[in-house]
Amino acid sequence: MVEQSIPPILRPDHPNQVRLSALANELGVEFTAGTEDVVLTGVSMNTSDVRKGDIFFAMPGLKTHGAKFASQAIAEGAVAIATDTEGLGILGSVVVPVITVENPRRRLGQAARFVYGNSADQMPLMYGVTGTNGKTSTVHFLSAIFRQIGAVPGMSSSVERHIADDIIISRLTSPEAPESHALIARMREHNVTDVGWEVSAQALRQHRVDGIYFDVVAFTNLSHDHFDEFDSYEQYLASKMPLFHKTRAGKGVVCLDTEYGQTFLEASEIPCVTITLREDVQSDWKVKVTDEGVGLTAFDLTGPNGEKISTSVPIIGDYMASNAGVAILMAIQAGHDWKKLAADLKDGIKAPIAGRGDNVAPAGAPSVYVDFGHTPDSIEMTIKAARKVTSGKLVVVVGLDGDRDKIKRPMIGAICARLSDAMIVTDHNPRFEDPAIIRQMIYDGAIAERPDHDIRNLEGPERAIRIAVSMVTAGDTIIWFGPGHQEHRDIMGVRTKYSGRAQAKAALAEAGWK
Repeated sequence: MVEQSIPPILRPDHPNQVRLSALANELGVEFTAGTEDVVLTGVSMNTSDVRKGDIFFAMPGLKTHGAKFASQAIAEGAVAIATDTEGLGILGSVVVPVITVENPRRRLGQAARFVYGNSADQMPLMYGVTGTNGKTSTVHFLSAIFRQIGAVPGMSSSVERHIADDIIISRLTSPEAPESHALIARMREHNVTDVGWEVSAQALRQHRVDGIYFDVVAFTNLSHDHFDEFDSYEQYLASKMPLFHKTRAGKGVVCLDTEYGQTFLEASEIPCVTITLREDVQSDWKVKVTDEGVGLTAFDLTGPNGEKISTSVPIIGDYMASNAGVAILMAIQAGHDWKKLAADLKDGIKAPIAGRGDNVAPAGAPSVYVDFGHTPDSIEMTIKAARKVTSGKLVVVVGLDGDRDKIKRPMIGAICARLSDAMIVTDHNPRFEDPAIIRQMIYDGAIAERPDHDIRNLEGPERAIRIAVSMVTAGDTIIWFGPGHQEHRDIMGVRTKYSGRAQAKAALAEAGWK
């Protein structure tokens, strides 16, 4: 068992040097005469991320106050502390200057933007994408599109960060504000021109994208997820709407594939264009799938004034065509010429995405898709897409996260049972939950849906994928929901190195499919 460490935060190679007094002035807080006016080169909120020259934001947490860790931050190189009144009472005497910032989390993005020099006139074009499903694929399509049209791409997704030609494994879907602004500053050093950014509901609620102004934002869809955090669809939708406020973005793209798109459109404070795959819905732009295969979805994107872009993506599913259409339309909204896009994308958008409809099988073998799907809607769409290109039987392997939305577990079990020819329930990331309980909740939903179906409850994903491979032959399909792109499993607080894609390839090879 190999424990996997969390990748370090990326910082600019040549950071700004900002006086503490200048930051205090930017934040509108008092800088007491006689306070040492130290030079700041970075911002941190976690002692594990502190570097020499940082100002450490000591903030209230879920269980304890960050001020309790100030001494450790100073030992790691912090040269100043920012904290609230409560934090001052905890700090006591420290050897570095302190500024008082009430609601420090709300000011963190502003501080990071200022220290890293990400002023409006210095920023690349920024594209923010929110929605339950499709965020990752859309920003990956954006990155590929920018590269193909000759721009210099940047990207922040739950899978990877892109800085021009450099690819780095991600830490969070939407990084905390200090990491976000440090990453953008590094992108600027590498002359990045266009940046796609996943923006989750949690990122908006927790102020992770504060200080970033997006030139274009997009809403993909809304479906069941995070109902351990939200009481209703309306509350969940409302958590995403701030991205379309005029203080955060200039233009918007709204996908009308789900009913909530219209609600989002009506609530937007910025001018928006609409797009949909659905024939029964009116929109400014339309996506029409023209061909589907094991590793291809071709489509036309047509606009209100005769615009037409014919292209494809190397992933199954009409919903992937919809996400790619959103990405193209975002580029058009930002000022990229649609005719150039049509010419440069005519041979397809070159964006295979690890863990999103990712077929890891060799030629001639049964298809094995390792997918990150973890919502009822995304899982249903992926199974239906795979069914279209499967001549034989379809086997689903599914595992879900622990310490996350429990309501969806039996729902997902029912969907997998209803749409598959056979189904295996297994483990994924149990975190601090009993994996057997997680499996049982999925299994119960499946059995309730189809009592006589071939449904197996198997401990251990390594065993599960090998049993699944033993059940199929050429022309058949396995979809393994859960691991996707991830390179670890999270068990009792320990991140253990693990790759579902590698396990699936090994299982195929052991069965003679090489």
